[in-house]
Amino acid sequence: MPAWPDDCAFLTRWHAACAQDAVLAGLEGPWSVAFAIAQDDFVLPFRFTEGRIGGGEVPAAFTVRAPAEVWAKFLLPVPPRHHHVVLAMLARVPAAQLSGDFKVFAQHCHLVRRVLEIGKHLVLGYPLPVPAAARPSLPLPPIGPREAGVCEITVLGQPHRIAWEAAGQGRDVLCLHTAGADLRQFHRLMADGRITARHRLVAFDLPWHGRSPPTQGGAPGSWRLETDLYVEIIMKFIAAAGLASPIVVGASMSGEICLELALRHPESFRGIIACEATERVANRQTPWAFHPEVNQSLFVPEWIHGLMAPQSPAECAEEVLWHYAQGGPGVFRGDIHFYGGEWDATERVGRIDTNRCPLVMLTGEYDYSCTAEMSEATAAKIPGVRFRRMEGIGHFPFAENPPLFAQYLLPELEAFG
Repeated sequence: MPAWPDDCAFLTRWHAACAQDAVLAGLEGPWSVAFAIAQDDFVLPFRFTEGRIGGGEVPAAFTVRAPAEVWAKFLLPVPPRHHHVVLAMLARVPAAQLSGDFKVFAQHCHLVRRVLEIGKHLVLGYPLPVPAAARPSLPLPPIGPREAGVCEITVLGQPHRIAWEAAGQGRDVLCLHTAGADLRQFHRLMADGRITARHRLVAFDLPWHGRSPPTQGGAPGSWRLETDLYVEIIMKFIAAAGLASPIVVGASMSGEICLELALRHPESFRGIIACEATERVANRQTPWAFHPEVNQSLFVPEWIHGLMAPQSPAECAEEVLWHYAQGGPGVFRGDIHFYGGEWDATERVGRIDTNRCPLVMLTGEYDYSCTAEMSEATAAKIPGVRFRRMEGIGHFPFAENPPLFAQYLLPELEAFG
């Protein structure tokens, strides 16, 4: 397997390719940084001045280091899970290490990712990478008939206006978006006639997300999602929207709340499909998601980028990143307060009664936040649950690869009747 070539000629080619890259050109501006990529004792330096790559000897603010055998896996055309991007490697591969200034890395991790993508294409002999929009393989589906509206609900004594959309006919399927995102994650599924022929997909934006406005009187950055609030929003929306015994689909934080719904309201649902869900996720809060010296619209998409599978259509992955770049101040952090801290069902998931509420758990192979092993361990505590690992999918199944996810989703919808 190839690793980084340890010669100056390759580094020169790599620098030249970076200088020609359209994505890096779009990042040009009044910023400078020096960092290094290290393979064992071989160090590849990069310096950007006024947003453009240049030469010269400048101490690296941070270094991403891994042994050759780890980089060799990263450089495969389709890397194994946890080796496909740097943030996944740093989270799940002990031999991959970050040294130096962590804040500077957070400020520039999007830059590191692009530099590594360019270098990988050079090693593999591929044409240099171009923006996803320049090479669409999965064009936007036609927009079919779709309902849209806003409903008013009162949750824990606080009024909220909730934006929603729906498409299809038949049994209601309530679709819950992931942390920091919004209902646009379901637009491609809403255009899939295989699903909408017999099911009505309904999605809504949580308060502070998408087209749902902030809580009345709430200060920017004050949003905190907690279990009671989350459950109450969902149940009040179901009532306001007139949904009758819907199937619920969620992933990540909305996969977690799916398990909570099965515990608290088992008679209210025809069935629940909890994706990327486990009883507890720790260590996913990060101080850089809402830090005055880190650009939230650059860092948050990068923090979640590595959770997607490398096989996912590039334009779908770019849509996910674009949605995350548009989040309001501190909204992602407020959601992760629930996802990675406040919610803990370790001692409770075993009480889920799948006779009263049929439950399916699906988790993507490439998810490194909630790994398939974590989901499977939770599923083992719940009698009667159906668990399945989704090959070639990551943390955002319905958004990052809708056609592939539909192959897993459709049989489960049909099984619920």
